[in-house]
Amino acid sequence: MPELPEVEHLRRTLEPRLLGRRVVDATLHRRDVAVGPKDPPGGFARQRAVVRPSRLRAAQLLADATIERVDRRGKLLAIIASDGRALGVHLGMSGQLFWAPAGARLPTDHVHATWRLDDRSRLLFRDPRRFGGLWLAETRDELPPWRGLGPDALTLPPEHLAGLLAKARRPIKAALLDQGLLAGVGNIYADEALHRVGIHPAELACEISAPRALRLGEALRELLRLAVEAGGSTLRDYRAAEGQAGAFQLQHAVYGRAGQACLTCGEVLESGMLAQRTTVWCPRCQGGL
Repeated sequence: MPELPEVEHLRRTLEPRLLGRRVVDATLHRRDVAVGPKDPPGGFARQRAVVRPSRLRAAQLLADATIERVDRRGKLLAIIASDGRALGVHLGMSGQLFWAPAGARLPTDHVHATWRLDDRSRLLFRDPRRFGGLWLAETRDELPPWRGLGPDALTLPPEHLAGLLAKARRPIKAALLDQGLLAGVGNIYADEALHRVGIHPAELACEISAPRALRLGEALRELLRLAVEAGGSTLRDYRAAEGQAGAFQLQHAVYGRAGQACLTCGEVLESGMLAQRTTVWCPRCQGGL
């Protein structure tokens, strides 16, 4: 699943192509990938009861709007119009936002929404596995996912992390994955950050001292910054605005390397399930419990 660095790099590659452009028309090809203001909280895709969805207007998808900015918080993008209208985009496991100039070819499979801009360029939302989605609201802060997110991991001052962890009586890996506590960190960058500072992923978050939490906060911000600059990590589906793959996966020290030698000490990396995620750590660098 794309995490903060991937989504931030996508935002940076989209922004110069979208800002100031007017959306000529917007087409939703699958109603159940979009969540409107009157829809159930999770949308219709996950409703077991047979509910007839309301019809969404093209204006709710930013038709005839001029794009003013592209914001990000955690793993969520928000495309904001000059009149305040907001389109939230969550990539989920396999979601992609592609942009192409006039006349260029774009993917045709698993495309759930398409926008045509006034320079004849196009933007599309593609999601083969459909764990992502679109949220529509009158303002950015009314987007349901936006309201539930904690502080952004890329901008949170490192010294503030200790305060967030102090009340989290659960493994540090689980705390880092909690988007309501800290927005943007997923499985990749949680494992990588914990390895950088020598913290075992099963250690209780509330028992990590303030100095160690400060080191973790500093390492996490630096890790995320480097990953953004490298274009994020492309493991399967993630691509930037014009289909470019990221390169930070080449710098992973532990994620996806279970059973291989630790790049720091040479010990064999171990793995297990923690917070329902496969977790990898070095038993020597990060100790045991």
